[in-house]
Amino acid sequence: MSWKFLITCGGTGGHLAPGIALAEGLTARGHTVTLFISQKKVDARLAEKYPHFTFVPVPGMGFSWHPLGFMRFVVSQARSFVFSLRAVRELRPDVIVGFGGFTSLAAVVAGRLHRIPVALHEANRIPGRAVRLLGRFAQRVYLPPSVRLRSVRASATRHAGLPVRREISRQPAAAAREHLGLDPNQKALIIFGGSQGAAPLNDWARNHLERFAQAGVQVCCVTGLGKGRHEVLQLGTKTAGPIRAVFTPFCDDVAGLFSAADLVVARAGAGTIAELVRCTTPAILVPFPQAADDHQRANAAFFEKQGGGLVIDQMFLGSLYAEVTEVIFNDWLLRKFRDNLARMEHAASLDVLLDDLEGLLAPPDGKNSAPQPPAAAQPSVA
Repeated sequence: MSWKFLITCGGTGGHLAPGIALAEGLTARGHTVTLFISQKKVDARLAEKYPHFTFVPVPGMGFSWHPLGFMRFVVSQARSFVFSLRAVRELRPDVIVGFGGFTSLAAVVAGRLHRIPVALHEANRIPGRAVRLLGRFAQRVYLPPSVRLRSVRASATRHAGLPVRREISRQPAAAAREHLGLDPNQKALIIFGGSQGAAPLNDWARNHLERFAQAGVQVCCVTGLGKGRHEVLQLGTKTAGPIRAVFTPFCDDVAGLFSAADLVVARAGAGTIAELVRCTTPAILVPFPQAADDHQRANAAFFEKQGGGLVIDQMFLGSLYAEVTEVIFNDWLLRKFRDNLARMEHAASLDVLLDDLEGLLAPPDGKNSAPQPPAAAQPSVA
């Protein structure tokens, strides 16, 4: 039987990427999918890679405690709610799946008003506001292993990892480095501040380029949209040929990016960690200190405890260069991290979600005897 799914997953790559992964799995099983995304440039850039999916940009902006920011949030959510009510009424999905963030709130409420089942997925070790608020109304809430929410019924709770897009898999390191414009035979450090970049990590990379060049380490830094232009630098050394450094505002080939690295310095978003695990790439994580509820610190601590790499607080960036050079030239330690990452891999997470969502919609007798819902026009409110 084929069902219609509405996935709300915009605002950051950490929300959008798993939404696309779920859409890939659902369409492979014959279902119809529409994805609600934000109006941010980062969503538009990533969506360009998947022209076969239906993406609907919805109004809205992130939460802020600042009085002016809070008022803008309220007004934008009101617009988003009106938009979502009309879109849900036209689409009539069989289920709405929310991946958190500000794009989920209005769509989930609109779905409940139309008596449409709701499923929520939370990838962070500390659940976000949207999931905490809406979880009690959902038929399913998917949480990371061992994480629980008091506001969510035990019968509605399922544990599942973050679904990762099909294209995210380990690639040959030499080919991945050449694709980035790096030397395949030299050590490679990747700096990745998430889909929106991280100014402190970008600045740290530039401030240490000469030292990395003298140590024989080439650098590729993804700065984030609006945080610089594409640059390829050649840095001279005293004992060897030039060392390359690449700065680029956006990279839509995360698998190639992480496969090129001996080591990654990154923020600790759940999406980034899931992709590091899938590519078995060791990392030093620098949690974003202003992340809501400090969830990145919790993500990073779990990653370190599982043996995938190390964690450094942003206030100690002064010691990061020493940590990087100690790890990147320690082949035994890198192998140990990669082995641990391979053990952490949850390749079946997507299948867990797909099976459970289909079970949520299947008739009680399991005979798939319910009539197939009629097709609905795509919303005219895009």
